[in-house]
Amino acid sequence: MTVPTPLTRRALISAGSATIAGAGVLALAACSSPATGGSGDGSGSAPSAPTAATGTEVIKLSDIPVGGSKVSKIGDVPVVLAQPTAGNVVCFNAVCPHQGCAVGAAGKQYACPCHGSRFNAETGAVINGPAVTGLTPIKVKVSGDAVVTV
Repeated sequence: MTVPTPLTRRALISAGSATIAGAGVLALAACSSPATGGSGDGSGSAPSAPTAATGTEVIKLSDIPVGGSKVSKIGDVPVVLAQPTAGNVVCFNAVCPHQGCAVGAAGKQYACPCHGSRFNAETGAVINGPAVTGLTPIKVKVSGDAVVTV
């Protein structure tokens, strides 16, 4: 039978340090993983435009106030639309290019609730980050009292 050797102070400190370092690496990796739709540094790739048959109704024109904006969907994809002047409608994918959160209509801007990016409602351009690219435009047109895909 062998006699167990006592644990030295050096061995205890080495084992404890390795355990703490390993746990720290795992914690950092879990905290820094970017959400779907972006890299986490503000330069995420822009989401693609939704696919819908040409002429698919997105929203009634009368539901978008002149000078204002509205949130809608094309299929399962959230979109934001603005009517800068009567009968002139622009549409953008509502997924923020920073980290993939859905932006909301906020007057003449779209705002991302996750990290505070703001976008111009008429152009989709970034007003302030962390997003560094604008919203992806979606082609639409007015047909009677409906806004439809092109």
